[in-house]
Parts: sequence; C-alpha cells; structure tokens
Amino acid sequence: MEQLKISGLNFTYPGRDGKDLSDISLTVQKGDFILLFGRSGCGKSTFLKQLKPAIAPYGRRSGRIEYDGTEITELSERDQSSKIGFVSQNPENQIVTDKVWHELAFGLESLGYDNRTIRLRVAEMASFFGIQDWFLKPVNELSGGQRQILNLASVMVMQPEVLLLDEPTSQLDPIAVSGFLAMLRRINEELGVTILLSEHHLEEVLPICSRVLFMEGGRLLLDVTPRELGSCMKRLKSEMTEALPACVKIYAAFSEGETPITVREAKQWLSTQISPAPKSPASPEDKPLFPRRNVQEPAVRLEEIWYRYEKKAEDIVKGVSMEIPQGCLYGIVGGNGVGKSTLLSVIGGVNQPYRGKVKLMGVALPKIPNGERYRGLIGYLPQDPCSLFVRNTVGRDLEDMAYAAFSDRQTAQKRMERVIDFFHLKPLLGRHPYDLSGGEQQCAALAKVLLTDPRIILLDEPTKGIDAVFKKRLSKLFYTLKEQGKTVILVSHDIDFCAHYMDFCALMFNGEIISENETRKFFMGNSFYTTAANRIARGIFPGGLTSEDVIEQCRKNRIGG
Repeated sequence: MEQLKISGLNFTYPGRDGKDLSDISLTVQKGDFILLFGRSGCGKSTFLKQLKPAIAPYGRRSGRIEYDGTEITELSERDQSSKIGFVSQNPENQIVTDKVWHELAFGLESLGYDNRTIRLRVAEMASFFGIQDWFLKPVNELSGGQRQILNLASVMVMQPEVLLLDEPTSQLDPIAVSGFLAMLRRINEELGVTILLSEHHLEEVLPICSRVLFMEGGRLLLDVTPRELGSCMKRLKSEMTEALPACVKIYAAFSEGETPITVREAKQWLSTQISPAPKSPASPEDKPLFPRRNVQEPAVRLEEIWYRYEKKAEDIVKGVSMEIPQGCLYGIVGGNGVGKSTLLSVIGGVNQPYRGKVKLMGVALPKIPNGERYRGLIGYLPQDPCSLFVRNTVGRDLEDMAYAAFSDRQTAQKRMERVIDFFHLKPLLGRHPYDLSGGEQQCAALAKVLLTDPRIILLDEPTKGIDAVFKKRLSKLFYTLKEQGKTVILVSHDIDFCAHYMDFCALMFNGEIISENETRKFFMGNSFYTTAANRIARGIFPGGLTSEDVIEQCRKNRIGG
C-alpha cells in the first residue's frame, strides 16, 4: 500500500544557482526498508528532511510530496511529530533532557498525553530497547552507542509510521552498529514501520533493507533491490562502486547478476571458486612498514598517562604508555566510551593528565608555549567538527586561520587556495558551516586543521560522514604527509579505512591500550575488529584483509583460472 508519493521534487538552498534536489519521483510502500546512499553533499540529508516539513531547510521547493494521499505540508504539527520520526547522525543535537527516563517521556509530554499513557509507552519502549539498566541514569553518563539507542527509542515511543534516519551509525563502533541496525530490523519487521535510512557504510545495512536508492548531484539514479545493486553500479561506471560492501565487490569482479549480500553467502560462493590445490601462496605478503628514519625521538611519547575529567570521577585513561614514530600513519580503534577521544585530546594538550608525561618531538608538552603548539606543530580535529567554526561563512573561517598561521599574506593565500582546491570547498565558501551536510562540515574542518601545515596531525573520526570516493583521495593526502615526515594519528570506527591505509593500529579498551601492531597483523586475528573481506576469506585465503587482497588471490587460485 502506497504511503509516500514524491512527484517532481525540486529544491534549492538560498543563494544557489543550481538545484540541490532535481526532479525526484518515487513511491514508498508501507513497510519498506529503504537504504539511501551517494556521495557527500549529493542531497541525501536534504531529501530526508523534505519528508518532515517541520525540520525541512529553508529554500525554494517545487513538486509534490503526499503522505497517505495528503500533501505533506498540510499535515498538522501533531501528526508530523507522531507519524514521522527523524533520527540524526549526532544524538547530542537531538537529546533535550538530562535523564534517560525524561528523554523517553519528553515527546509524549509535549503532545499532552496523560500520565498513565506516558508511563505505559515509556515502560514498553524501555523494555523493547533493553535500556532498563540505565533507565535512571543521567544522559551525560551514556556511551555514544547508548545515546543513539536512546535517541531512537525516544522517537519510537511516539509510535511513528515512518522513520527517517540520517547516517545514524556514523559515530558508533562496529559492535554498536550491529546492535543498532538489529534494532532497526526489529522495528521494521515486528512493528511494520517504514524506514528510510541514509548511510555511507553499506556492509551491514544491505542485508536488511528491501530497496536501495542511489543519488548523485541531487538526482535519483537508481532504485533497485540489494542484490541488483552491484551489477547496476557497474553499469553506471560510478566512482561510488568504492562504497559497495566487500561481498558485492568480490562477487562483481568475476560474475554478473544478483550478488551475495552477506559474509556467509560470499564465503559460500568463494569456496566454490577455489582450486583444491592453490597455484600460489594463499596468503599475500605483508605490506612493508613505513620507512624507518634516523630520528632520535618519536613524534609522540606517552609515559604512564592517567586522566579523569573530575577529581572524584573514574579514570578515563589508565596508565597508557606508547611511542609513535615520526612519519607514520597510526590508527586507534575501540568501542564507544573506552577513552580514545580523551587520549587524543591529552596528546593534543586540550586536556592535561594528572599523572604521566606527554612528549612531542622529544619536548615535554607543558614546555611548549600555546602559540607554538598550534602553529606548525599540532593540528587537532575534535570529534565535533562544528566546534572549530567561529565565523558565519566557511571562507571567512579559513581566512582567519590562514592569516593567523602565516605572517606573509601571499603565503597564506596560496596555502588557503591549495586546501580549498583539495577539499572541493569553492562552492561552500559563502555558506554558513552549520548549513553544510555532515560530510561537507568534516571536509571544511579538516581543511582548517591542515591549513597550518602541522607536523603532528591528530584526527578524531576524520572519515565520519565522508563518502568512499573522498576517503580514497584523503588516503593519498595522508601518504603525502607521511612522505614529508609528518605523523598522522587518528581515532576511528572506520575499520576498512584503517585496514587499508594505516601503518600501525592499536585497540583501546577500558582506558588502556590492549593491543598494538603493524596493521595487517593487528587485524588478522580479530573477529569483530577486522574487515568483512577478512571474515569472507578466513579459512580460504588466510592472508586476505581487503577486498583487493581477496580478488587478487581468487584470480590466482580460481578453478579453471
């Protein structure tokens, strides 16, 4: 049964010449689970917000959106609030109260429901989402994964018929992502709620969705089933084939037609393609480590670092000691709330440890004046890129940073032009940073950090909201920085990015560094903190870590190959 009907939808933000959404037409049936993907800035978030007029951005709109036969703008605010739920990628932007139980009740209170109904719905939803154990907790004590579950639960307590989600897993670790998406699957299958989900990471979403929409440049180019996606993207010859899951990419490299969409299916298919006696070693050679340089001091040395946010609070970082050489790419992975971001902030001097020493390039951090720290030594991208923006346009923000970093205006201007060109920011220079998409904000913030040409670059979730094509471009920038002897340390939930491009990786758990190794060795033995390609190849190609590894080995050892 038709629930949403979009006909000839066009939308343009103020001050823009071209259309941000162009002639989009589709129908959404009740109970659909639709995945929406495409490049950063292609219009995904803008499109989703058009489906809930109360949060739709200001601009020129034409075309028609019908909800159960009624023009969507004619729905009352009460109907919009109760029937159409929206979950953003950043739970902090949506949570409005200080207690878990109050957050669950807030929407119902706002709509004037009686106390008995509120208590019943809140109790039912808390049980459904399994949040009884933290029902009475303050929101600020929750992990990122818990906050996003709370965000979803506080929307679902309104009993919506349609659920819109804009990259809701972008700040979650791999295990939290699995839990969150399993919850969405239950909501769709057990409650019959229609779901439209915008997402960059397709690995775990593809098996649970019923349709996939691919957008490019504000246009809808594909509306297909998950199993048709690989062959359709191949025919389009789109750069965004880079975003396809490992199971799809590996199959599509050798066969046409409907593809596997789970690790299990890809593993079963792969096992039928391989000769019993491999023609070449099953395990590819390890990638070489970064070139060792004759340096006396590492870029970063931590000696027994302990940190807590308040004097009587629990320790967040517990006795961390590590050395990170100059000229390497170093990734730190781990679950939400284990201390990764806090550790990065300590390295960058944003937070001071109460015990232990931080040394940068052999100098104790407290001895480095603030004026020198952030002008050529440290570049720091925090978890929330918006915290870096201080002006009302992207262009002015970059100008301020460039002129503060370089006394010569000509040098500052040239440096600014380079980062604007690399991050494709020219169309965004006149826009307010808060009006950008999540991926565009991330690019603008990264540009501002790298504008000062720092020697030690600290990045908290740098690939958050960024599409697969730009990630590849970003990796080339990282390699260039590495060749220049600069050190990049990033905290990330993006396992594939770390596996492809980092020299070293470390796993943080409960405030401690539990494991540290060269990247390939680090990921090979893990069950969850590893790549889907590795899980597919395990037991067939023991050395396969990336899709490219598996495809290469399959070509060498394929039956009849």
